[in-house]
Amino acid sequence: MLGPTEGLTCLDIGSDNGVISWLLRRRGGTWKSADLDEPSVRAIRALVETDVYQLDGHGTPFKDHEFDAVAIVDFLEHIPTDAEFVAEMRRVLKPGGVLVINVPHLKNSLLRRFRLAIGQTDEKHGHLRPGYTLPMIEQLLGDDFVVQAHKTYSKFFSELVDTLIVFGVSLVKGGSDPSKKGMLVTGDDLNKGQSAFKLYSLIYPVVWLISKLDALLFFADGYMLIVKAQAK
Repeated sequence: MLGPTEGLTCLDIGSDNGVISWLLRRRGGTWKSADLDEPSVRAIRALVETDVYQLDGHGTPFKDHEFDAVAIVDFLEHIPTDAEFVAEMRRVLKPGGVLVINVPHLKNSLLRRFRLAIGQTDEKHGHLRPGYTLPMIEQLLGDDFVVQAHKTYSKFFSELVDTLIVFGVSLVKGGSDPSKKGMLVTGDDLNKGQSAFKLYSLIYPVVWLISKLDALLFFADGYMLIVKAQAK
């Protein structure tokens, strides 16, 4: 949804362990990255090294109209000031700039109830709200943006796999306290739990295959919502 980024000045927010920031920077353009707390910022900086900032969910250190594109990935649900933060994004975006927002899609499902039952609560993930619907995102964007595209993704099978992976990682990490962004898997974690992660790499083809079963659920909404909007 971002489109080509070569030659553009871009910002990604909410990369958690830095993998998303690293992948986005490979697409070209000049990038800055940011997240909510020190563990996330430290993990991002370990991968991309430069131009990484810590935010508080309110203002940002960026200039007016600095960016051609901004990607907010799994961040709004972690801050109490989501409307204020979206307004801040309009300030730092150029007129006509692209804003892509990725958030949990609000669904009351049996899988969600299962997650809550095994302790994977919103609080444990650092979520201040369980998710958003498209009308909720449109309300946040207000008159400052025009929604250009939206879709949901990550359906039952992908989310089931994710639930089991989170459970497994929590065992590997020994129940360590999560950051404000929930449980992070960093380079240090990979080094400490090499055997477990090597085992995961062996079963990954099975994980991938199970996630592809989502295609059978063409009639169902996904558990994640992504929205592309253009700044007026």
